[in-house]
Amino acid sequence: MIAIGIIQETAAPDPAINLTNTEAAIRGAAREGAQIICLQELFQHQYFCQTEDYEKFNLAQAVPGIGTAFFQELSEELAVVIIASLFEERTPGIYHNTVAVIDADGSYLGKYRKMHIPDDPGFYEKFYFTPGDLGYKVFDTRYAKVGTLICWDQWFPEAARLTAMKGADILFYPTAIGWDLGQDQKTNTEQFEAWQTIQRAHAIANGVHVVAVNRVGIEGNIKFWGGSMVVNPFGGLLHQADDQPCVQVTKIDLKQTNFYRSHWPFFRDRRIDSYQNLEQRFSDEG
Repeated sequence: MIAIGIIQETAAPDPAINLTNTEAAIRGAAREGAQIICLQELFQHQYFCQTEDYEKFNLAQAVPGIGTAFFQELSEELAVVIIASLFEERTPGIYHNTVAVIDADGSYLGKYRKMHIPDDPGFYEKFYFTPGDLGYKVFDTRYAKVGTLICWDQWFPEAARLTAMKGADILFYPTAIGWDLGQDQKTNTEQFEAWQTIQRAHAIANGVHVVAVNRVGIEGNIKFWGGSMVVNPFGGLLHQADDQPCVQVTKIDLKQTNFYRSHWPFFRDRRIDSYQNLEQRFSDEG
């Protein structure tokens, strides 16, 4: 069994406060036995992508850099794996939405850069983030092989599949998703249920645990809905948070991957000879 820690928080305007609160939450999760701890997307900042503001580029940092060094010390002290979502400055003019993975001995294992970048009202991420160019990544940590994807990535079955095919035991999705404050309740419910369903489907289709970690609270015109979850390899909800800040530790059994893949052999029955058109944007053939 492996204990997964979820840290679902509200974000203050001051990044230093968010870092302090997150450190306290990590320590709390470690005391409760967490071995792998995942933070929400861009945990150190309020969600700045609601507007296009050149000043926000000043929030970015090198990865690895001062942020990863902080988590390296903390991981080594607590013997936990930390999955931290950071705003990366690669070089002036090139920025990424990036996850850094720190192993339980404090070593920096590497990073994943968000591949799918949204551009919608209130989510103007294409203004800030260059699409990832490192491919889909799996990191062999002390406790499990973790695949890291980020928020908008979670709507794409290809991303989950390719990461699972690289040997991930668990798919982690640091996330920042919520409702426009002026949106009707029916649409809110429909969006939340779709968000939950697609991630449960990734778990089923790939026979892996899925962990999504969202933020909560009202920022600008968005209410972030929380709902962070841990899903087993057949889509069962092992934990579902509400819309309040929380630190949750959930135990998972990696042996379930073999059980469900044996009983539901989707990998065995894939027709890889028939999938060539997936490399096209859209097929216009009748």
